[in-house]
Amino acid sequence: MADEPETPPEEQTAETETIPEADPEIQETVMDAMTGSRKDDTGYNIDAMLNVGLNVEIVLGKTRMPISSLLKLSRGSIIELDKKIGEPVDVVINDRLVARGDLVKMAEDRVGVSLIEIVKDYVSDK
Repeated sequence: MADEPETPPEEQTAETETIPEADPEIQETVMDAMTGSRKDDTGYNIDAMLNVGLNVEIVLGKTRMPISSLLKLSRGSIIELDKKIGEPVDVVINDRLVARGDLVKMAEDRVGVSLIEIVKDYVSDK
């Protein structure tokens, strides 16, 4: 990571510049959950990690199928998932469930996730 050149702000993608923020008075943030909502200097010092990239996945659902069925899939095949329409999707960061949310339509026919629940089990007590 030290060998990677730092991307100038003008070359950053639109994804990082246009993330809408939630109303701060409504709910706690993921950062609050990680630091225990401490406002003094006794909280974790994570300033050095704030620019580390993480893999964020939005999981619509899951299924399990035998290899024989998987090999028969072709264009137009339908894979049934374990979730129903309207159920919250899972927000997974680095293979850990951290939140749940509802799918929302964004500008230019894009899709986003409106967070409705922060999963606190992912924050360790240590």
